[in-house]
Amino acid sequence: MKLSGIRVLDLSAFLPGPHMTMMMADHGAEVIMVEPDNGLGEPTRGMGETYDDGTSVWFANIARGKKSCKVNLKDPEQHARFMELAKTADVFVEAFRPGVAKRLGVDYDAIRAINPRIVYCSISAFGQTGPYRERPAHDLVVQAMAGTADLTRGMGGEPTLTPMPSADMAASLHALSGIVMALYGREQTGKGDRMDISMYNSLLSWVPNVTGAVFAENRQPGREHMRNFGGNAFVNIYETRDGGHIVLGGSEPKFVANVLTALNRPDLIEEMKKPVGEQDAVKNFLGETFKTATQARWEAFFSGIDCCWSTIRTLHDALTEDCAPVTKDATGKSHIQNPIRFAHEPAQLSFDLPKFGEHGSELL
Repeated sequence: MKLSGIRVLDLSAFLPGPHMTMMMADHGAEVIMVEPDNGLGEPTRGMGETYDDGTSVWFANIARGKKSCKVNLKDPEQHARFMELAKTADVFVEAFRPGVAKRLGVDYDAIRAINPRIVYCSISAFGQTGPYRERPAHDLVVQAMAGTADLTRGMGGEPTLTPMPSADMAASLHALSGIVMALYGREQTGKGDRMDISMYNSLLSWVPNVTGAVFAENRQPGREHMRNFGGNAFVNIYETRDGGHIVLGGSEPKFVANVLTALNRPDLIEEMKKPVGEQDAVKNFLGETFKTATQARWEAFFSGIDCCWSTIRTLHDALTEDCAPVTKDATGKSHIQNPIRFAHEPAQLSFDLPKFGEHGSELL
């Protein structure tokens, strides 16, 4: 497997770090959860819905295939044993607030002093430097600070909660990318490196499609003139007669022509050549038209048309259909599959979940 022989010490918690290191474990890395010796350890062990045996679904989907040891880094003897373990690691992941790792004696300089080849990854809300570094934040607060929560406003102007943890996941993916780059670079130079992964910066790196007005005209973009936020007639949501919804998600000319021709309004094809925000004639037509029939009727209609469309499906729909990227372990628990698919060395999911501190005697 791609990461066989790589040992990862993961001192992070909740989602960004643990999800990222689980991706590594699925592809062969030995991932060791270094949990605080506080009686609970990884907080998600006791969070959210559980399976019949009491296992947290969240924990099962961020901790599979890992080992666990519990450590009190403030205890000199335990700290010394942990540093011996750190000498053997390839990757070190921490997600403390800036400054905490140094106070605990496990910052980059301390680890590098005993292990110059270490790839050290710090994940935090706003990075290790800058004016916001001390500010505590989870995903929603980072989205609010980054301006992406503002983009959830409906046409009525009210912002809504964002259920997808986009700042967490952006940081997770950037951390994984950075670690793999650093490991590759280490093969060339023999030296490790340190990376500072900010959830805030990670999220903002993913908005090039909506930065036009800000960068080109120094203004906040107006939703009515934004392609992805209601300004484009063919990137929009329309209600059906029975309260369902049809989503159009592609405004390429061929898709526009296919749909409008099938709806007997080829004359509106020219209207779609107008700038975003000036396509009301098409939006009004589509809005009125979709309300004339049920969602099921429109699903049948679109099944024969080459265009980008969908209904609004639930998460339950997506995760329970036959082709869902979900697998079950021997006990019947469901797990989300690893999305990184190699042809020759695919991920091998180990569904073993470590008991709190289970591997401490072995590792420390």
